[in-house]
Amino acid sequence: MTQPIKFQTENKTLDLPVLSGSVGPQVVDIRKLYADSGMFTYDPGFTSTAACESAITYIDGDKGILLHRGYPIEQLADHSSFMETAYLLMNGELPTTTQNADFTHTISRHTMIHEQLAMFFRGFRRDAHPMAIMCGVVGALSAFYHDSTDINDPVQRTIASHRLIAKMPTLAAMAYKYSVGQPFLYPDNSLSYTGNFLRMTFGVPAEDYVVDPIIEKALDTIFILHADHEQNASTSTVRLAGSSGANPFACIAAGIACLWGPAHGGANEAALNMLREIGTVDRIPHYIARAKDKDDNFRLMGFGHRVYKNYDPRAKVLQAMAKQVLDKIHVKDPVFDVARELERIALSDDYFISKKLYPNVDFYSGVILNAIGFPTSMFTVLFALARTVGWIAQWNEMIQDPEQKIGRPRQLYTGAPARDYVEIAKRG
Repeated sequence: MTQPIKFQTENKTLDLPVLSGSVGPQVVDIRKLYADSGMFTYDPGFTSTAACESAITYIDGDKGILLHRGYPIEQLADHSSFMETAYLLMNGELPTTTQNADFTHTISRHTMIHEQLAMFFRGFRRDAHPMAIMCGVVGALSAFYHDSTDINDPVQRTIASHRLIAKMPTLAAMAYKYSVGQPFLYPDNSLSYTGNFLRMTFGVPAEDYVVDPIIEKALDTIFILHADHEQNASTSTVRLAGSSGANPFACIAAGIACLWGPAHGGANEAALNMLREIGTVDRIPHYIARAKDKDDNFRLMGFGHRVYKNYDPRAKVLQAMAKQVLDKIHVKDPVFDVARELERIALSDDYFISKKLYPNVDFYSGVILNAIGFPTSMFTVLFALARTVGWIAQWNEMIQDPEQKIGRPRQLYTGAPARDYVEIAKRG
């Protein structure tokens, strides 16, 4: 057993317990620190604070490791499907053949939305950002599905979970269709989860839509790679909203709002825009020099990560996937050429190596999504679609955690001390 950490105050010495997880760094338990010492900790961005206990996802940023329920993300991307990964995240184990078929069947039977909900879309301007629409319509689900908002009922939690996973592709496709002025397509439950989404997004009523298996596999893989990522900003938002007892639809809407931020879900769009700005391979040295210039505000987007200090394991998967997609659709995309050469230079440059600026998942995902035909405004919507699975798994885990309390971070107050009110006529 690890010895406790000694914490010395002016008047006493406290023993702070040290906790160990199954893998990863040990954790100093400071739950009683304020009660015993009258002091808080100060940790902007929660970079050194564990706010919960979780058995879902583990990241070792120094080694470039990402595990879902213990399974390496590379193995899931190569061998699993998004539905199987969703089952794993929610239930803790990979499904049997029967369990996988039952789960997929259940999700497929929840893909339609209430017909009145479609009217909500017409209340948005045609040029509304799809993420603005998603924030609104996902939150509105709680106004239509009253029979699955009791968070204390395990059956209702399960139904709500299935509904959210199933309806997110339908709502995302509708947000896209609305933005381009095309009619909504109802789901086709004979297709896979990802194939159905592709049809609802790019199909039209006037003709049949044939799902390309390579495109389907590429998008399904992107969904797997984005399904969960430990206690990131949006997941923490979902947990924080859920800690108050908010219904699951509201919690996921809160996660979508957080994900919309350019520092979080919008990073792949920023990376693609950067590659487009560079334009051609011969211009890369100029931008490399700009990135090294501390007086230049240009930054290499898609490089570096808050957690990963090594090559993002998800980026390795997408690099190979990008080539497959571009070869399949017979596109010679200069953006992909720029991406590969920029990556090669950065991985061999001492400046980027010393700062541990390795490509992350956003570096190649934008290239692939652009090649498939998604506008950049839809990139974060696709991220939200995939991450809903992780959010739901984390939310369910939080609800069942006996240690969970309503989130209430403290602060280091630097404002004015107590003072008396002065009548307006007496103020100088």
